[in-house]
Amino acid sequence: MPDTWYDAVVVGAGFGGLATALELCRRGARVALCEGLNYPGGCASTFRRGGYGFESGATLFSGFDAHQLFGRWIREHSLDVTVDWVDPLVEMRAPGLRLPVHRDRARLIDAFCSMPGAPVEALRRFFELQARAANALWPLFDDPDLLPPLSVTSLLRHAGRAWTYAPLTRWLGRPLGAVLKHHGLQHFTPLRIYLDALCQITVQCSAEEAEAPFAFAAMDYYWRGTGHVRGGIGRLATALAKAIQARSGDVLMANRVRALTPVDGGWRVTARRGELLARHVVANVLPQDLRSLLGVPVGRLPRVDALAERVAGGWGAAMLYLVVRAPEGDSGSACHLELVRDPGSAFIEGNHLFASVSGAADEGRARPGQRTVTVSTHVPLKKLAALSPEEQAPYFTELHARMREGLEAMAPEWMGHVVHAMTGSPRTFQRFTLRDGGAVGGVPRRAGLDNYRLLGPFQAQRGLWLVGDSVFPGQSTLATAVGGVRTAASIAVAR
Repeated sequence: MPDTWYDAVVVGAGFGGLATALELCRRGARVALCEGLNYPGGCASTFRRGGYGFESGATLFSGFDAHQLFGRWIREHSLDVTVDWVDPLVEMRAPGLRLPVHRDRARLIDAFCSMPGAPVEALRRFFELQARAANALWPLFDDPDLLPPLSVTSLLRHAGRAWTYAPLTRWLGRPLGAVLKHHGLQHFTPLRIYLDALCQITVQCSAEEAEAPFAFAAMDYYWRGTGHVRGGIGRLATALAKAIQARSGDVLMANRVRALTPVDGGWRVTARRGELLARHVVANVLPQDLRSLLGVPVGRLPRVDALAERVAGGWGAAMLYLVVRAPEGDSGSACHLELVRDPGSAFIEGNHLFASVSGAADEGRARPGQRTVTVSTHVPLKKLAALSPEEQAPYFTELHARMREGLEAMAPEWMGHVVHAMTGSPRTFQRFTLRDGGAVGGVPRRAGLDNYRLLGPFQAQRGLWLVGDSVFPGQSTLATAVGGVRTAASIAVAR
């Protein structure tokens, strides 16, 4: 191809796009990464407003152990990133329940077993099954070569560890709720609260609905290299963008892509600052956004349409972005709170809150003695789509008030001295992340074998690839990055 052509243009600098671009550069490809915003990270970004730095979404991030993807990148690319190993990782609060989740998995199990009326033997059997399942699945994240596209070597490695997959086979296509019933734990309220909350923010549905193997893996999230990036997750995104540039990749910020057009030999990418030509395009966007970039109607790309429909059945987020004075006696550590007001109601729309609080060492996030707090709750996208703009305004006014009430009731130490507050709706989240409709979390993994139909890189058309949390493995910053690495491997084979 002429020198004006790229091997690949990556659209969107979320972690799926960053990973794809970095891995392609590592493999010697000529790459351009286009991002519509002036900062990278997508849904896992750190944005600035009014002199403060906020995490776009309230969450924790995994994959930072030395052998895991982010840990390896920090070392191999000398990334200017510091990870704080906070402990506890998160504190769960609900009526009658205050449960710190420490870095030691055994402490959580012991905490459940010491609760009044706890079915100790059933709990230990359940967590033993979960550990065996998680130990079978997490190596797929730690070593992306075990994910599709599979080489002969990878297939032989899978054959050698086939026995580890045995605990999963019984539960394929079945919900975590069925596993709880099998162990007689369906009525043990503390565990149900914990699992419903955890599944809602990872698998994107309740424990009763969640596909069991996905839920088993999600339950190990806190113990798989999970930490706090000092200064905000945007520091990692920025460092990865610099690593791409250091490997001769072109990183074009504030260069929103407007159209993708097939041409002889590849694709024309029409962006704010001109056109680029590429043999391959990798779109780190939602499937409905990809359809818009292609300018094709519903029905032209059935696989993309089906994926878009599944995303539309998921969630947006209502947000509170707060600046608070640190409470008396504060340790200065970053912290995360998961709050449930009514365990008998759905864990959405203000009843369930996840709050991420910056640490004293997060320079540039707030003034000395202050912390920034990002608080989120899920809202159903289909419900929002049925509301007119006139109906949405009072809906969010009431919802944000409910979120404030929940924080004041369940995390009063952080609400005593609020010095700045900003509300956010899915429309706000879309503005900060460029996510269509403000959708978060990808596809809800409700029980069913359909979850296993697409287990590898997603090629929408020849030379056009989709990455992100709506395609496998998706649904966490680490998972989207792993998906990007495997997509780059597919492109390298195609080249």
